[in-house]
Amino acid sequence: MIARRWTGWTENARAGAYEDYMREVALPGYTDVPGNLGVLMLRRALTDRPWTEFTMISLWRSMADVAAFAGPDPGRAVFYDRDAEFLVDREWTVTHDEVYATSPDLVRDRPPDAG
Repeated sequence: MIARRWTGWTENARAGAYEDYMREVALPGYTDVPGNLGVLMLRRALTDRPWTEFTMISLWRSMADVAAFAGPDPGRAVFYDRDAEFLVDREWTVTHDEVYATSPDLVRDRPPDAG
């Protein structure tokens, strides 16, 4: 199983609207792709500037499934139509980690060898 991680930042005043947008557009954009096993959307207010950080962690059966979502360069971040409206900064690349264990009920359709 592969965990794909991306982070972007909004102004605090726009964080709620961006969260709503991500729930409406990005979450289905991940979960509607075959091979997606789940998504975590993390949010935290920064203390050193008036920004909110959003981190998306999506779980995939394989790198081939990641490529089906991300395209021919799976290391590049995927952006949605209105992201530029909200984001004051963003990572242009993502990280991929091999998941070696999860709690039993964290992941839907969990592969048998995922811990």
